[in-house]
Amino acid sequence: MNTKRLLIVCMACLSTSAWAIEPGPSSQEQKGTEQWMQLQIRGVVASPKLQTASATERDLAMQRWLNSFSYPIPIFFEQKSSGEIPSTN
Repeated sequence: MNTKRLLIVCMACLSTSAWAIEPGPSSQEQKGTEQWMQLQIRGVVASPKLQTASATERDLAMQRWLNSFSYPIPIFFEQKSSGEIPSTN
């Protein structure tokens, strides 16, 4: 009986919203991004024109994707190979 009561109290404490992150965006930029995503999800800003790809376009896109696997992935990247930031002096 005592264990059951403890379990109920623990479940009630864990289900409160005080333990969760508050809903909503954390910045103005994130709020704008989330609004655009909602518009896209609902189809509000979708183009009325059906956008299709021809068989040739699909084949070329697939070939580009397949070709991307032909480049070896290096074990590590050299820090110096990425370029340098110019000095402002």
